[in-house]
Amino acid sequence: AQGSLKDSSSTDVVVHAGRVLSLMYQCGEMYASDPVTLEPLGTETMEGRAPADGVSAHAKVDESTGELLFFNYSKKAPYMHYGVLGPDRKLKHFTPVPLPGPRLPHDMCYTRNYSILNDFPLFWDEKLLEQNIHANKFHKNLKSRFAVIPRYGTADEIRWFEASPTFVLHWTNAYEEGDEIVLDGYHQMNPSPSSKQPHCPEVPKGYERMMVYLSTSAMQTRLYRWRFNLKTGATIEQVLDPTVGLEFGVINNKFAGTRNRFVYSTVGKPGWFLFTGLVKHDLDAQTSVHVGFGQDRYGSEPGFAPRPGGSGEDDGYLVTLVTDMAADRSEVVVYDAKNPAPGPVCRLLLPQRISSGTHATWAGAERLVPSSRL
Repeated sequence: AQGSLKDSSSTDVVVHAGRVLSLMYQCGEMYASDPVTLEPLGTETMEGRAPADGVSAHAKVDESTGELLFFNYSKKAPYMHYGVLGPDRKLKHFTPVPLPGPRLPHDMCYTRNYSILNDFPLFWDEKLLEQNIHANKFHKNLKSRFAVIPRYGTADEIRWFEASPTFVLHWTNAYEEGDEIVLDGYHQMNPSPSSKQPHCPEVPKGYERMMVYLSTSAMQTRLYRWRFNLKTGATIEQVLDPTVGLEFGVINNKFAGTRNRFVYSTVGKPGWFLFTGLVKHDLDAQTSVHVGFGQDRYGSEPGFAPRPGGSGEDDGYLVTLVTDMAADRSEVVVYDAKNPAPGPVCRLLLPQRISSGTHATWAGAERLVPSSRL
């Protein structure tokens, strides 16, 4: 989207059509890998129909259909597109989503019948952009806007909804309930924090802004809900958990696009881009359980691994990669998703310490296809 950043394809990964696809947050090519050996398999070309502006990170795989739902954005009109890649890796649908100008969407969400895209008032400063300077500016007098589009809909079928000004990095889920679309994610009370924040580490001059945009405590993130009424056009907003610093949440993906009860958030270390623990949210009971990783131990976004033969939504395991800075080692740490409070049910020591990561994904063996069979 920016045009001058290297396509590192390092924001997140998804598993689609048996292959691992890595993605870049400011749009790029989707790089494919063998899910068993991680050998590179080239880029996903969509049989020669891959969008010229690339694909953004946080494309979504609907496990019930095998489809990959994706979006991209750029600095030229119409500024955003949305598409659907079938389980056969053929492009099934692609349509413009016209915006007023260049924007910085980071994530999308979907229900069984709709996809939800966004136009938030945190985007590049227009005057500086004319000088090819890419600097974020929070336009506090603009509303947040949400595009609700049928899964195979076109631009003229988009329903736009407005809400209070904010920015959202990540959604947890969306579903249909009567005349409403329910969307859950992490609302920011302070989308453009000042460079001087408590707890932030000292960094070289000029990098202060980078640190505050990586700190969930500085952005004051909270688990939040938006309800969009398709009949009246009204939006209702609700705080689901007032705890500040929650982000990078996951659910049992078998419930993605349908009503879910449980969400698992990470807890940010104040001032840092590090996760100190997890929170299990029961959205029906309006309760939560916090689990810490321990002193100087930092984990990744968890993956939810459904238990084979399990029945309930939380019948499974939370899998995270934890780096112990004091012991100079890393582990795979597994929690019982039904009851994570007692601590890990399994810890596997890795042969080397790894960098404390952020995004992660889980795919069961049934979704992995070795390249010899692709």
